[in-house]
Amino acid sequence: MAFLIKRREIVFAGTAAVAYGATGARAQAKTGSSVYPVAVPTYEVQFVAQEKGFFKDEGYEFKLIQGGNGVKTREIMASRQADFAIADILHVLQLNKNSRPSRALNTVDQRAPGVRFTIRKDLYDQGIDTVQKAAAWKRPDGKRAIFGVSSIGGTSHLWSHYFMEKLELADKVTWLGVGNVDTMLGTLKTKQIDVLSSAISVVTEADKQGWGKVIYSPSDAKTWDPVVGGPVPVNVNFCLTSTIEKEPEKVQAFTNAMWRSMQWIKKSSPEEILGVIERFVGSTSRDANLLEIGELKDVADWNGLITAESYARGEKVWYSEFTGIKQPIKLEDAVADRFLKTAQAKYPA
Repeated sequence: MAFLIKRREIVFAGTAAVAYGATGARAQAKTGSSVYPVAVPTYEVQFVAQEKGFFKDEGYEFKLIQGGNGVKTREIMASRQADFAIADILHVLQLNKNSRPSRALNTVDQRAPGVRFTIRKDLYDQGIDTVQKAAAWKRPDGKRAIFGVSSIGGTSHLWSHYFMEKLELADKVTWLGVGNVDTMLGTLKTKQIDVLSSAISVVTEADKQGWGKVIYSPSDAKTWDPVVGGPVPVNVNFCLTSTIEKEPEKVQAFTNAMWRSMQWIKKSSPEEILGVIERFVGSTSRDANLLEIGELKDVADWNGLITAESYARGEKVWYSEFTGIKQPIKLEDAVADRFLKTAQAKYPA
């Protein structure tokens, strides 16, 4: 009987140890979250990090959240409903302007990938095949043409407005935020808008469905460089400065995953990339997504470091009456690149 008691004690103790170990592991599990604007390949760096297990490799379980547009993405992160975000660097500047100190961790592209103007197919068939003609056209009620972008103040709006401003057309049209992929395409299809500026996957889908035709492509280098002058940090991964101060380990893990993701994207084909991220970009066709992934390779900043030169080049776009940011924000107050440099040293390209 004594032997039986001891054996039972051993079994119980072993079971308790296993249970405690499992509970302890659960209690110590490290988690994080990041938010992206809309379901297009533009934000593939985060999708790849999730699907390839780079977050897990760094010891974290990450949740990715779709914000709906760039402005909502910024608000979600700023309200601490997510630790990190990816969107135009303008959002980092807006947060700093509004006393919510934030820092860009790395840039993923050097030209805006989501700026292609597509006009309603019926208008194109009437000969309205340039942005100049579109801006001069009047709707049946005599009002200005409506130009749709994902969100007012977001990446597409910022760069679309800037290029239209250079053509002296920005104030001759009405700008309207039309949301995510489905609503972008829906408003074009139903003629609630006349021109849509969006990513190549979206405008290609509009063309495929017979709803629109591309008439202007600022994202192309031949259009971009003469107007902007060269590379500019556009979409960046960013977080609140308080997150950097309070959770530097999490920031480093996230940045490591972003850097590894960019390395993987660089060496992979569009078909391989789409195979990994497809569940995130199901609102547009395979062919349209492959086109956008190809374009992203063309505009990508593989190094990810925001230089003084590229930052200065963007200032003519960021600081204006349009953005409401009149006081320039110093590079060191907008960027924290030590995490990326650490990631690059740990995972050499």
